[in-house]
Amino acid sequence: MPRQNSQASSPCIDICRMDEATGWCEGCLRTIDEIISWSQLSEPERRHVMATLSPRRVQWRALRRERVSAAGGVDGHTEPGADKP
Repeated sequence: MPRQNSQASSPCIDICRMDEATGWCEGCLRTIDEIISWSQLSEPERRHVMATLSPRRVQWRALRRERVSAAGGVDGHTEPGADKP
């Protein structure tokens, strides 16, 4: 049986804090514009946003490592998606 397309659910993980350096939410890694417009986006637009999140996570981790190293310790922020498999 063919797999049915399911609607892209919100990537929000209830850690809603905007990172000033990147402009991304520290929880879901979306921009404020992506968060605000999420409910009005078409399914292809939502899937496009979702596809950008994995590369952003790689960038975010690298930036976080740089910040922690520069600060000489842990920054205390939760890693996006850390609570998801």
